[in-house]
Amino acid sequence: MVMIIPENYKCELGVLETQKAIKNLKDFFQSELSKELSLLRVSSPLFVLPETGTNDNLSGVETPVSFVVPFMNKKAEIVQSLAKWKRMAIKRYNIPVYEGIYADMNAIRKDEELDNLHSLYVDQWDWEYHIKKEDRTYEKLVWIVEKIYEVFKRADRYIVSIYPQFTPLLPDKITFVTSQDLENEWPNLTPKEREKAIVKRHKAVFLIGIGGVLESGEKHDGRSPDYDDWELNGDILFWFEHLNCALEISSMGIRVDEKAMEKQLKIANAEDRKKLPFHKSLLSGELPYTIGGGIGQSRLCMLLLNKAHVGEVQSSVWPQDMIDACKKNRMILL
Repeated sequence: MVMIIPENYKCELGVLETQKAIKNLKDFFQSELSKELSLLRVSSPLFVLPETGTNDNLSGVETPVSFVVPFMNKKAEIVQSLAKWKRMAIKRYNIPVYEGIYADMNAIRKDEELDNLHSLYVDQWDWEYHIKKEDRTYEKLVWIVEKIYEVFKRADRYIVSIYPQFTPLLPDKITFVTSQDLENEWPNLTPKEREKAIVKRHKAVFLIGIGGVLESGEKHDGRSPDYDDWELNGDILFWFEHLNCALEISSMGIRVDEKAMEKQLKIANAEDRKKLPFHKSLLSGELPYTIGGGIGQSRLCMLLLNKAHVGEVQSSVWPQDMIDACKKNRMILL
């Protein structure tokens, strides 16, 4: 575990004021996101049955928390995200084209390495937007990202209007760049170092194309093969001055169609998933075409409320030495 203590760190808001600010910011952001993309808030599961194929495999190495449901004698898994579940919900709720849904997703990622940005507890807005097949384009991806970025900017201005001691953080425009562009410019840097370099330059970046192999034969990062199209997905990254790093605040993308699913399952050596209910439905053309993603609630609060540790904006479990170090340096963990 590596924790960073920013030099001369000053907590602008006390614990009670922080709790009020968290509520204000979350209420504002989800309301604006809902209006911007015509999203309906829906209830979502905390756990699913793995045999449905609806849990998110993330990069493929994380192990979901599971437990046995006694009356069924079946294993249930805590969700790692709602990427697949939402697509099925779009169909089940008969959501019209160019409208969508969002939900509060809470999860446990027990394999996380704890530091300023990573917790065992995950809270995000999981959203999904119904599109037509012909909308599965780069242009549609850019359009959606720009609309979401407008919500981030409005939230930035909203917080400054309440807390004038803060200053606006986000630039007027978000910059679009591909993972291959980054490899071409900085072939000798690691993917995370490339992200840091590009985001430090532009402050707000949408990094396109994550999961597939680059020209070097390496991946920029891992992505599960069965929800995002690796050519039409990406991460929203903001510059985070406290930690001198790129802050990933959202992972999103146009979802796989039948052809992309077949291709990516083969590349990932995961063709055995075809027999699962979610994958069978998708491959048979029964599911709607969508774009969707997750937006980190705690990370948004960290960024806009000027906090240096995720534990300052969420309650979780931390090792005692981290708690002591934070307290010593005026980082008050909730």
